[in-house]
Amino acid sequence: MAFLKPMSKKSLTNLAWHAKNSLIKKREKMEFLDSHAHLTGEGDYDNLDEIIKNAKNANVTKIVNICTDLGSLDRGLKLSKKYDFIYVAAATTPHGADNDKDVFFQDVKKAVEENKLIAVGETGLDYFYGFEKKEFQRLFFKNYLKLAKDNNLPLIIHARDAFEDIFKIADEIEHSKAVLHCFTGTQMDAKKVLDRGWYISFSGIITFKNSESLREIVKTIPIESILIETDSPLLAPQSKRGKKNEPANIVETAKVIADIKNKSLDEIAKITFENANKFLFIK
Repeated sequence: MAFLKPMSKKSLTNLAWHAKNSLIKKREKMEFLDSHAHLTGEGDYDNLDEIIKNAKNANVTKIVNICTDLGSLDRGLKLSKKYDFIYVAAATTPHGADNDKDVFFQDVKKAVEENKLIAVGETGLDYFYGFEKKEFQRLFFKNYLKLAKDNNLPLIIHARDAFEDIFKIADEIEHSKAVLHCFTGTQMDAKKVLDRGWYISFSGIITFKNSESLREIVKTIPIESILIETDSPLLAPQSKRGKKNEPANIVETAKVIADIKNKSLDEIAKITFENANKFLFIK
């Protein structure tokens, strides 16, 4: 009869260490936080439960749902009760400011006062088309900026072809808790954002073939200042161009940043997740 040789104390110690390490790795799963998605806008999705299931399967464990009118806000608040990892932000978008007449601002203000929002946004300025009523946009941006500051809430800023006015207004009403969402500005714009202590969020745009200049900017941004987002249902990443975007696709944006920063996908997931948690949840 053959007998097994007893294991040495050193071998037993090594075996225990590897077993413990294996358990730790199993517990530490990769997590992503989509800091900007539109889930409850009119006609955004007709299969929302499936979209959320896809997100969970892709390790997207937190989503900030951006609401831009009363309908999307009402649906968003109901969705956040159904799924406790979906959080609500709300504001009038720059182009919505032309028609708002202060109605939705009052709805957002009420939601803030009732502690129903994780952030105020998206709000800001967008001069891209050239026919905007800039005075309305600036007025609403100021009002939402004050609302966020007065209630110590993060501010989610939309800026396109309007960075100088964004900075000018923001310097009048100083609020350091802000993020420039879906950043597409210049290197100098990025520097001015960072100078104010704000975060910069990158979307699937950085995966596009013609976005080399934006990827060059990503190289220069400290990883501690970066958030990631999908801006769903818009801006699907390169591999899914022409299709409706969804939070599960945030992984592709994270992979591009990982390549640019010469880091693993796990590292980018962990750091951007921690950045977003710090931005959104730490008062």
